[in-house]
Amino acid sequence: MTFPDRLKKLRSERGVSQVTLAKIVGRTDRAFRKYETAEIEPTLSVLIALADFFDVSLDYLVGRSDDPKRN
Repeated sequence: MTFPDRLKKLRSERGVSQVTLAKIVGRTDRAFRKYETAEIEPTLSVLIALADFFDVSLDYLVGRSDDPKRN
């Protein structure tokens, strides 16, 4: 699963809108939409904020692992 797919899935499971999550990680809703359509890639600080928000590992968030647990 790719990062955009994983992000959409996690956001949907939490019931959080793009606008709300964009505010939480300090990005615009436009930038966030582009993350989910793979038009742009987030910075490391945004990836860390998303992993913290969803309580998952960075490897899981970016699709390098299917295990969401943080080590």
